[in-house]
Amino acid sequence: MEEEKKWFFSVIDVVAILTDSPNPRRYWSDLKMQLAEREGYTELYGKIVQLKLASTDGKKYETDCASAEGLLRIIQSIPSPKAEPFKRWLAKVGNERLEEIENPELAAKRMREIYQAKGYSDAWIEKRVRGIAVRDELTNEWQKRGVREQMEYAILTAEISKAAFGMTPSEYMEYKSLHRPTDNLRDHMTDLELIFTMLGEASTTEIARNRHVLGFTENQKAAKAGGKIAGNARKQLEKKSGKKVISRENYKLLTEAERRKQIEA
Repeated sequence: MEEEKKWFFSVIDVVAILTDSPNPRRYWSDLKMQLAEREGYTELYGKIVQLKLASTDGKKYETDCASAEGLLRIIQSIPSPKAEPFKRWLAKVGNERLEEIENPELAAKRMREIYQAKGYSDAWIEKRVRGIAVRDELTNEWQKRGVREQMEYAILTAEISKAAFGMTPSEYMEYKSLHRPTDNLRDHMTDLELIFTMLGEASTTEIARNRHVLGFTENQKAAKAGGKIAGNARKQLEKKSGKKVISRENYKLLTEAERRKQIEA
């Protein structure tokens, strides 16, 4: 279930699947008490929300729901053979993260492998990776120049996008029919959309840096100016090529399409 663009999962349903308990509600009640009292996981109560979900009788009842992070923590405490694959996966992911901290190149390599497995082309992946570096440089610059809150980052990003494409990121996602909280807009951009996104963000970084801007208001002006540079370049290309850069295309079915190609080959 989605609440404020975040997914929550029915804890009792997960407990029922992993434990085969005849009374998963009671099992969860006892486990919740154990987590709080024996393991000191008092933060659990702050991560659990009550949401109304449909029951087998067709009616909706309030039940404990957890975010992905909270649910994985709960699974770690379930002594069941069915929970073991999740625990092994968490250990593997944790180990990989530690390796990436020691050797950041591993993170980039694994990211490329993930995109390749999804069916993206090597050329697209290179642009996506480069775009991440450009974005990191911009956010680092914002931090140096007095932009602190994530909300301010989001507003400035929206200013760049609006000036570059005529749409905020949320409007762009709607345009591309991306409605899941897990959808990442940039993962569904074409090569040209990625290029003009990079141009807008790189231009914003240069303007902020060279003008020595400080504070949110001045950075907002820089964001609009940087986005406008990308917007003007986009319009020039569209005029010369006779084709729109902004596309409704998304890559939601990319992996499936690539799989079909492999089967046919």
